[in-house]
Amino acid sequence: MNKFKENLVGWAFISPWVIGFLIFTAFPFLQSIYLSFTRYDIISAPQWVGLANYRMLLFEDELFWKSAAVTIRYAIISVPLLVVAGVALAILLNNEVKGIAIYRTIFYLPSIVPTVASSVVFLWILNPTTGLVNNVLRTMGIQGPAWLNDPTWAFYSLIMMSVWHVGGSMVIYLAGLKDIPAYLYEAATIDGARPWQKLRHVTIPMMTPVIFFNLVMGVIGAFQYFTQAYVMTPNGGPQDSTLFYSLYLFRRAWKYLDMGYASAMAWVLFLVIVVMTAAVFRTQKKWVHYGG
Repeated sequence: MNKFKENLVGWAFISPWVIGFLIFTAFPFLQSIYLSFTRYDIISAPQWVGLANYRMLLFEDELFWKSAAVTIRYAIISVPLLVVAGVALAILLNNEVKGIAIYRTIFYLPSIVPTVASSVVFLWILNPTTGLVNNVLRTMGIQGPAWLNDPTWAFYSLIMMSVWHVGGSMVIYLAGLKDIPAYLYEAATIDGARPWQKLRHVTIPMMTPVIFFNLVMGVIGAFQYFTQAYVMTPNGGPQDSTLFYSLYLFRRAWKYLDMGYASAMAWVLFLVIVVMTAAVFRTQKKWVHYGG
């Protein structure tokens, strides 16, 4: 009886969270499954259409495949780039030199700036006429591109902006570097290993669990990329060059009020992320080294 009372008290304490989760997370999550098989515009009642939404997605909607291609392209370029940049930056900032704490803070600060605020700043930085980047290029005699107004450069402008937020993953890599036992480097030094050999045979292998974590989170984040694209190129950029999948999903849901179709898109995205994450997990046995 006492144990029952203890459990009851525990459930009473967590009940606000449980109720909130059931109402605001679990119910909408399950409801979206049903809505993905309907035609629903919020105003009128859902009408069952079966697999019509999914059939239209896969076989009739050109923008679906175009937005999927933009998102996959972004994931292929940005995720490895962020991993390499994060590891390289962490290695540089792992050196104990005077003022290193200040340098670490400077590189970390962009990752805590609100996404909308940083997007607005980059709208000014990449302005083709008055922006900082093109003004600097002009001083060197180079005519800068139109950036977000150019179908070729708009996509890479968002890639460039994503690298600016590398400080968040850098901190995690830095923590991983601090966890590498010093005796491994000492043994490598005794064996005559050079700095590059230590990096290749000691640092990188011991960092693979941290790299794996950031890789998984990067893949999940890349497929859900939305805020920066929405703020900087709300219409999908010139010639739909920045029409990311989540941006197109948002447009179908809130511009056209096609909630049934948007729910189907959301579930396709969910399944793709699950498959991609599972694929990354299957590779870890071949390259991730766990010290134990």
